[in-house]
Amino acid sequence: MSYKGTTVIAVKKDGVVAMAGDGQVTLGNTVMKGSARKVRRIHNDTVLVGFAGATADAFTLFERFEGKVSEYNGDITRASVELAKEWRTDRMLRRLEAMLLVADRSTILLISGTGDVVEPDTGAIAIGSGGQYAYAAALAYLDTGKLGAAEIAERSMRIAAEICIYTNDSLIVEEIA
Repeated sequence: MSYKGTTVIAVKKDGVVAMAGDGQVTLGNTVMKGSARKVRRIHNDTVLVGFAGATADAFTLFERFEGKVSEYNGDITRASVELAKEWRTDRMLRRLEAMLLVADRSTILLISGTGDVVEPDTGAIAIGSGGQYAYAAALAYLDTGKLGAAEIAERSMRIAAEICIYTNDSLIVEEIA
């Protein structure tokens, strides 16, 4: 499942997790906004959430995930699994067209509407139309060993913005150390 109009990446390296998202919102082939905030902090700034997809759908999932994180005392794995189960089985939620990346100090997860909760084998994962470009760049940077998580996330997003017409370079980068 891929969504046009956004790119979000999460990178984990040396005990630090960074998440970056671009600011572009598109409607068809028109840029509607260039400075949207698609990466946010929740749970006393200990959890990062990034989203791609239809805006209203993404915010619905974001709010539900935030509730699950509170319900499970910050355990993002449990919150993610419970959200994915609910998303998969609820008739209204099943129609939502969005994806979430969530992260805390030790874990990065992708949550999809197909019931997937994926923890990457590598130190990076990305979603959205420019996600594969950002992901490939992050893997190359991780392999060099010279940059920190936030710098890898930012540089990877800048590469995606140069390639993907649905991704801009108005970036938000958040980090948890």
